[in-house]
Amino acid sequence: MNKTLLVQGMSCGHCKQSVEGALNSVEGVSEVSVNLSTGEVNVSFDDNKVTTELLEDTVEEQGYDIVAS
Repeated sequence: MNKTLLVQGMSCGHCKQSVEGALNSVEGVSEVSVNLSTGEVNVSFDDNKVTTELLEDTVEEQGYDIVAS
């Protein structure tokens, strides 16, 4: 399954690495792509193992806000 999260507060390469690293560490996530200019985080994952809520919580734990999902 693919999901695009709109994340507020990412502005640099460290932000991108932080979000990508956190999401990639979630079991069931297969691919993460962060676009800093749009704030979009595209996540490919196994929806039998991962919920959208878990993805959002993982991003928020890194200090960023979810605008919409």
